[in-house]
Amino acid sequence: MDVRRRPPKPPGPTIAVPPNHHQHRLHRKSSSSVVDRRTPSPTPKASDALPLPLYLTNGIFFTLFFAVAYYLLNRWRDKIRTSTPLHVLTLSELAAIISLIASFIYLLGFFGIDFVQSFIARASNEAWDDDVVGDADRFLLQEDRRLARFPPAAIDCAIPSVSKMMDPLPPPVISSEEDEEIVKSVVSGSVPSYSLESKLGDCHRAASIRREAVQRLTGRSLVGMPLDGFDYDSILGQCCEMPVGYVQIPVGIAGPLLLNGYEYSVPMATTEGCLVASTNRGCKAIYASGGATSIVLRDGMTRAPVVRFPTAKKASELKFFMEDSANFDTLSVFFNKSSRFARLQGIQCSIAGKNLYMRFSCSTGDAMGMNMVSKGVQNVLEFLQNDFPDMDVIGISGNFCSDKKPAAVNWIEGRGKSVVCEAIISEEVVRNVLKTTVPALVELNVLKNLAGSAVAGSLGGFNAHAANIVSAVFIATGQDPAQNIESSHCITMMEAVNDGKDLHVSVTMPSIEVGTVGGGTQLASQSACLNLLGVKGASKESPGSNSRLLASIVAGSVLAGELSLMSAISAGQLVKSHMKYNRSSRDVSKMVS
Repeated sequence: MDVRRRPPKPPGPTIAVPPNHHQHRLHRKSSSSVVDRRTPSPTPKASDALPLPLYLTNGIFFTLFFAVAYYLLNRWRDKIRTSTPLHVLTLSELAAIISLIASFIYLLGFFGIDFVQSFIARASNEAWDDDVVGDADRFLLQEDRRLARFPPAAIDCAIPSVSKMMDPLPPPVISSEEDEEIVKSVVSGSVPSYSLESKLGDCHRAASIRREAVQRLTGRSLVGMPLDGFDYDSILGQCCEMPVGYVQIPVGIAGPLLLNGYEYSVPMATTEGCLVASTNRGCKAIYASGGATSIVLRDGMTRAPVVRFPTAKKASELKFFMEDSANFDTLSVFFNKSSRFARLQGIQCSIAGKNLYMRFSCSTGDAMGMNMVSKGVQNVLEFLQNDFPDMDVIGISGNFCSDKKPAAVNWIEGRGKSVVCEAIISEEVVRNVLKTTVPALVELNVLKNLAGSAVAGSLGGFNAHAANIVSAVFIATGQDPAQNIESSHCITMMEAVNDGKDLHVSVTMPSIEVGTVGGGTQLASQSACLNLLGVKGASKESPGSNSRLLASIVAGSVLAGELSLMSAISAGQLVKSHMKYNRSSRDVSKMVS
């Protein structure tokens, strides 16, 4: 008897998956408990029963079908002309009808053969499985169905086969039998993964158990993602839920950036080669030319709820009430009680039918301020409900804010910190450091950043790569990376000055959304980066000055990045520099071995 064994299980937890029942059939024998796995003969095809090759048979029946159809149509036309009854058939007409029906049946079967055959095979297999599969194999089939929750690629890698085995999972890192039982409970679903921190009282232990449970559930290894060396207590209820480790992003330093007479070493967290080096070159050009100047034009975070009324007339009444300066002080009292730093600055309303959108703007100290302004808005809505009882609050945010989306209202009105930063780069620095000329930079900026972006229909994207620098500084300093969208709104201007010898370059960024307290700013690595810039925490002497300085540094870094990249494009160095700094020359195959 040919007894086939399953492949040995890889070390570590695996997911039991049954063999394909089209490849192995399970037979029970009453006199033995041995499972006989036999490979059946190939499934017979309908074409095997034909005496002639398939292409000849098809040709014969196609010809026969159209020939007899044409013959019968001519015969019936002649009978109609001669008034002969149609039901009176000659021997040749009878044979033609029989041939027509036979050829039609064959062609119908030919085109439907795959569907019919697969349907019959599936029905027979299901019946066979119901009769033969035992209790243990039913359990395996149920586990296989559970795997259907994962993507096809994951299932393909998780199924052991002769040609392709699943990569072994690492040995469990669980340190006690008690933890092992908790892992099994999480895997089975009896203990929710999100409740581990509250149940155990140990955030690192909870992350370790959750990590092991995820590996067992998915059959995929998390080797390479570090677990130890991170303070999981610091993110509980604030930064990230259900952690299983942390991702390492290298941090580089660009600078010194000479801004408003002070030097700053700018931390940038990125995985893109050449970015830090390019920004550093821009900082060098700015420093050699006497530094840059930055001005904060506006500082105010926004939140815009949407409310609905029975009629547009009712909605307009509230709009007039909100925009009446006589009511501003009253509204400010209710808004400002949400925080000692929150101060209402203004309210802008817009109507869409009977729906009213109210955009509140307020100062938020050194915090980015989203929670602060939301609390203030909630207080105002509760106050308005008394005077406008038919007001239906649909949502605390109606996207007129607008948060984490490109929006013209942020581009025009600003959100967070509105900053402009400028510098004059001397002709000598342009030539020797940036390796280009002033006229070439001015022309490229007009055609690329201004005209090119206009052709593309860009919204706030009149720049070369402001988002690159904003994202890198945001991640390094613990800002919300999603707010890179509106924070990267930027228009870069370049103009020849001093009789065309020197270059005046500026960036105007109307909605830089940053804070130096709250969120990810209190994490150890991000806090260290803020400390490097001298803006860690809240300013006691002048609340809000640290966050405004951080916004100015972001704008100054963008200025350096824009200057360097535009020079590289102008001088034809872009591809060459990326091939040097953004391509690994190491032999990956040797590293793996």
